[in-house]
Amino acid sequence: MSGPLAQEIETLLRGALAPTRLDVINDSAQHSGHAGDDGSGESHFTVIVESPHFEGKNRLQRQRMVLGALGDIPGDRVHAFAMKCIAPGEEA
Repeated sequence: MSGPLAQEIETLLRGALAPTRLDVINDSAQHSGHAGDDGSGESHFTVIVESPHFEGKNRLQRQRMVLGALGDIPGDRVHAFAMKCIAPGEEA
């Protein structure tokens, strides 16, 4: 079951990037009691995004597209945010 923040991440990325694959992985349980754990259960995330919008873009451009879609979530509302951004046909 995903929490409200995970659902918001998914909604924002689907709306902005029309992904052909989207995995929103809540890593928070692995960091329970560590720095950045705010007790919400939604403090650490990894996303895997495959989108045709990434074709012809380098890694930094792709990451900026994801961060732009998410606004204040990475860094302000979650402690740690990792991402893998691929175009269709590339390996994850």
